[in-house]
Amino acid sequence: MRIALLWSLVAACGPVAVVETPARLEVIAEPETARVFVDERFLASARVLAVRPRELPTGAHHLTITAPGYFPHDIEVNLPSGTTTIRIALRPVPP
Repeated sequence: MRIALLWSLVAACGPVAVVETPARLEVIAEPETARVFVDERFLASARVLAVRPRELPTGAHHLTITAPGYFPHDIEVNLPSGTTTIRIALRPVPP
């Protein structure tokens, strides 16, 4: 009887929501003044993201990292829950 009562209470509560930890993006770039775009929107400079990673939805994202005098770099990433660190040194444009 007790088990049936307990089971009916659990079933009445409905599905249990699972809270997923958001993704956090940290970028360490050379030059540190590089600008980071996520899904074609400016997020922050690499200098800021190295100190204060930003929260993003988990899943696939397109990153573009740019700086004057350097070739831009595009990256496709799948961000899981927790912090993901991207380390990159942009290639300078030859004189």
